[in-house]
Amino acid sequence: MKRVVLLGVPGTKRTVYLKKAARQAGICVSLVSWEEWRRNGFHNVPFSEEMFLKCDPPGWDCCMLKELSALTGNYRKQLEKLSQVPASAFLNPPHRIAALLDKRRCKERLSAAGLPVTEEIQRTVSSAQELLQQMRACGLHQVFIKPVYGSGAAGVAAFRYRPRTGNMALYTCAYIDPASKELVNTKRLRRFDNPSQILLLLDAILSMDCIVERWYAKAQQDGYSYDLRAVIQDGKLDFLLARLSKGPVTNLHLNNHPLEESKLSLPLSVREEITQLCRRAAACYPGLRSAGIDLLLERGSKKPRIIEMNGQGDLIYQDIYGENRIYCHQAEMMKAWLSNEENQN
Repeated sequence: MKRVVLLGVPGTKRTVYLKKAARQAGICVSLVSWEEWRRNGFHNVPFSEEMFLKCDPPGWDCCMLKELSALTGNYRKQLEKLSQVPASAFLNPPHRIAALLDKRRCKERLSAAGLPVTEEIQRTVSSAQELLQQMRACGLHQVFIKPVYGSGAAGVAAFRYRPRTGNMALYTCAYIDPASKELVNTKRLRRFDNPSQILLLLDAILSMDCIVERWYAKAQQDGYSYDLRAVIQDGKLDFLLARLSKGPVTNLHLNNHPLEESKLSLPLSVREEITQLCRRAAACYPGLRSAGIDLLLERGSKKPRIIEMNGQGDLIYQDIYGENRIYCHQAEMMKAWLSNEENQN
């Protein structure tokens, strides 16, 4: 029996709005929870080669950043196991999702293809003192730091340093809990300017496997800096959203401001350059049909650069509460697969 299956988390907005789009398209989507998959595989939804499968990310509740590596490592193992399932079609193949989880290798792949990305300044920086040395060597005063594996700004930090004065500023959601002395993700952006506190935090953050990138001045709108989240599916740019912020970290769950791209008044040439860049980035991963791509536009020139890619970056609240076009497009992909299978039989 031909079937469309979603591997995800029951009751989440991802599940609810994909199923809503599927109903509108006149198709049925069966849900297998990640918990059920870990226990039984597809035991309760019998697997056959006539299955179209979409994988949503699992849910994580832990705020301890020391657990981030173990959580993402286990997830990669689940994707590796899942990639052995001989399904005839995936929305996004598990090995492609896993490849995009590695921010460093993804950036290397895009750069090797000639695509503009935010530049990594040093492959291995494991302490605050090493970071300061590298910044001096590169002549940089500000950098972004982020775990190689992670999402939702967990462990992300923006660091500014003035060698002549010794002044420092650190923006991050990471915080050393006074009681446990552990590094936690607070999901609230803080600014630190005390050097001793900053160096302690940087040592803790850099003890994880992190990439350090050049901090670019971003384009501005109405006094806010912004970057962009693009969702490209089967070569079509389905959604482009600006994330406006007074600070350097733009994630929307940090009380930053969304703005649809149409209100930015971008030149048509810039819009087309973004579209072509997203298409070329997705093409670096054959079989990847849906990707969320974060980009910045350099201040002044508005030259786009890719910050990172995500094989599961399709949830945008401004879309699901509006036209739900991203999930409607996915539902049409699923419907087309069902129709093709019927025509072949």
